[in-house]
Amino acid sequence: MSLPGSLEKPLLRFYEFLRSERGLSLHTQQNYKRQLTTLAEQLVALGVTDWQTVDAGWVRQLASKGMRDGLKASSLAMRLSALRSFFDYLVSQGLLQANPAKGVSAPRKARPLPKNLDVDEMDQLLSVDGDDPLSIRDRAMMELMYGAGLRLSELVGLNVKDINLRKGDLRVIGKGDKERIVPFAGLAKEWVGHWLQVRGDVAAVDEPGLFVSKLGSRISNRNVQKRMMEWGQKQAVSSHINPHKLRHSFATHMLESSGDLRAVQELLGHANLTTTQIYTHLDFQHLAKVYDEAHPRAKRSK
Repeated sequence: MSLPGSLEKPLLRFYEFLRSERGLSLHTQQNYKRQLTTLAEQLVALGVTDWQTVDAGWVRQLASKGMRDGLKASSLAMRLSALRSFFDYLVSQGLLQANPAKGVSAPRKARPLPKNLDVDEMDQLLSVDGDDPLSIRDRAMMELMYGAGLRLSELVGLNVKDINLRKGDLRVIGKGDKERIVPFAGLAKEWVGHWLQVRGDVAAVDEPGLFVSKLGSRISNRNVQKRMMEWGQKQAVSSHINPHKLRHSFATHMLESSGDLRAVQELLGHANLTTTQIYTHLDFQHLAKVYDEAHPRAKRSK
């Protein structure tokens, strides 16, 4: 498609500016030309014949067309970036008063959720066979992370005093130093109990951390990640195992079983997921009831 001179001539001057003033590589120059030519052709198809006519509404329309055409978010962001640079040039040349693309951005690239393990895969992972203290510790960590939906930092940050084994709840300090009480039961409760029985064989006398390394001090995030990955390989689980995958599996399985989105949000400590601020926090008794009825391993023991 041939462009009208009122659109093409400013583009040609901009390309020369990129070459002579900014010294961009030939590849980058060609990319600018490709993006801007496409946008100019779309404007012509919409009946726009000069750059002074283009306002933020037109830019949003171009962005929407890119999305409808299946353009990836990263590609659309590149296209809009080229347009912003071109308009900045026109402003610097006195051909525009303001940059109409300044406030328009591409939608953020959706961050894919990690694939959760199904219940059978989780059973396979958690059938850890070992009676040495570190194997018991690892089983307890994985049972608790899946059984209570903890973040890695929350698991590592747990102290012995945060666990109430008799009541089956634990005190967690989550994001933003927000405290919440989380129920845990069944196999998670059982294996934390086993770990507490042998923890003294490994932990330093004055170490407050619930889970410790073989050196006796609080276990590190990296050590937990490494051990879970190793257990995934040892248990022949097809999926790559990491702590967040256990938390994501907890959320998925609880939601599938209970259908109680608000309760699962509370258990996960996702305070910002509520749709309005008038929702009150659910009482702990209700959370414990949903947990006991819904979690796949809550009623089970060895």
